[in-house]
Amino acid sequence: MTAARKTLGISRAESGPKADVKATFAVTGARLETLKERAKEQRRNPTEAQKALWAQLGGSRLGGVKFIRQSIVGSAIVDFACPSRWIVIQLSAEDSNPDVTELQDRKLTEVGIRVLRFSEDEVVANVDAVIREINVELAVPFDKRSARRKSAAPAPGNYMSDEG
Repeated sequence: MTAARKTLGISRAESGPKADVKATFAVTGARLETLKERAKEQRRNPTEAQKALWAQLGGSRLGGVKFIRQSIVGSAIVDFACPSRWIVIQLSAEDSNPDVTELQDRKLTEVGIRVLRFSEDEVVANVDAVIREINVELAVPFDKRSARRKSAAPAPGNYMSDEG
């Protein structure tokens, strides 16, 4: 029996107690194709905040850690993903729906992914402060299992950083 390689991305449902969360996390078929097209379009037309942050994250410039932009993770397109550290960075537009962003963050956290969320205005106004906050999180030792257990407990929010 070979162990499944764990990567940040669309995961297959596993047997056992974890299957419940992961089964609802993965997408396939037409929904997956739609997400792929939308992610491709977002990579072609990034916002100013995405451009500014990608200039700092792209090409493994941030401590040699690789980030991917506009990546499909579960049923969401995340702005930036760091597969090796199980971190995603999401940028919230001024007009984004807080209920939708909370649901997306909770789903990601439930499968052990750390979510950093920043407002687009915050990134444009002070990208250096955002980078410092990302660096702090990259330096934190991370145990995916304990993060998953913490997300199962009721909490006021699952954000890894303050929203702006």
